Amino acid sequence: MLLRKSIVFLVLVALLGLIAVGFAGAQEKIELEFWTFWGSETRRPIIEGIVANFNESQDRIHVTHVFNPWGDIWTKSLAAIAAGNPPDVVVTDINSVSHRAARNQATNLAPYVDADMADDYFDELWRVVLYEGDPYALPFTTDTRFLFYNKDHFAEVGLDPEQPPTTWAELEEFAQKLDVIHGNRVERIGFYPLFGNFGASTWLINGDNGVSWLDENNEPAINTPHKVETLEWINTWTERLGRHNVQAFQAEFGSQAADPFISGKVSMITTTGTFYTQLRDFGQGMNFGVAPVPEREPGSGHWSWGGGFVLEIPYGAKNPEAAYEFVKYATGPVAQQDWAVLNFDNVANIEGSLGAAQDARLSEEAQEVYAMAVENMEWTILTPVPLELAGYLDLVNPQIDAALLGRTPVQDALDRAQADVLEFIRRAQ
Repeated sequence: MLLRKSIVFLVLVALLGLIAVGFAGAQEKIELEFWTFWGSETRRPIIEGIVANFNESQDRIHVTHVFNPWGDIWTKSLAAIAAGNPPDVVVTDINSVSHRAARNQATNLAPYVDADMADDYFDELWRVVLYEGDPYALPFTTDTRFLFYNKDHFAEVGLDPEQPPTTWAELEEFAQKLDVIHGNRVERIGFYPLFGNFGASTWLINGDNGVSWLDENNEPAINTPHKVETLEWINTWTERLGRHNVQAFQAEFGSQAADPFISGKVSMITTTGTFYTQLRDFGQGMNFGVAPVPEREPGSGHWSWGGGFVLEIPYGAKNPEAAYEFVKYATGPVAQQDWAVLNFDNVANIEGSLGAAQDARLSEEAQEVYAMAVENMEWTILTPVPLELAGYLDLVNPQIDAALLGRTPVQDALDRAQADVLEFIRRAQ
């Protein structure tokens, strides 16, 4: 009897020990806060679905999504870093990663990343998350810009709907055929460079062989011959159509069904790939095609511009290793493909992007557009501003505006911008 009681006692002790270990294990689960600005009815369920999938994929880490309104998230996160109590992971702008790294506001991820991690993302995106050779974030989303064109308009004027323009010369030729102008009344514009989401700055990159305002050595490259030529080329479109006509036409533009391309007022437009969602929802079955942005001349490149967002671990986060596990998952192929398909958004992970372009959840039309966006990343550059040159664009943009409005000759405007930036650099040294 005594032996039986002793055995029962030992069993109870062992069970209590296991229960205690279980409670201890439960208490040791790492809790993380993930801050985003995705609070819409569309995006919030998707990002919270990714968080839920991560939580279910393992039992060591639990992530909670915290929504912060656009504009508030960065000021709040920087204030939290300064106070020593930052969130564990935050969504933030890709073009300013190096600024936060230099200011000791982001965690160096070099101790955590795999040796071949760079191969998972588009090269240009990986380049931008590096500071002094180390990654301080992982890319999450990006964007890129290319040409949408109305195939029915092409057929109407005798152009091949399957052969979009590939050079600036073809773009001009096609546009003039597509224009519908009766006297002073403009009913349709074939193309105008500053319609859409491309802008003068992006055309200047396209026209200068992919070189932005700064060259690869961060030296000003503002008044280059190709940039002068490009800005003058943009002005020829305004002169041909008439500045008043362009402004009057633009005043009627709206969004959704009133978008100039969707409403049939414009035959070709350069804009982001995500524009497809408006075409899908409001285009009423429009017959359209997509193509790279025409290059200045054969071989100069179909250059475009992009931006995007990253997942970053703020400096001072309490559990950076656990936070990195979530960041790695959220920027991995499975989560990225889901985000791409459910949002129709360009993602940074190459495998996730390629998967999205063939995902059966997308229509064939959507797959075609997404495939174009993936292909276009070859020609897409990002333009992060070096910390020491922060604010230099405030000297460039007014000169560009003055040239486009005809107030200053193009060469003079770009020469002045070049000189102003060189003086800005001299004073900063």
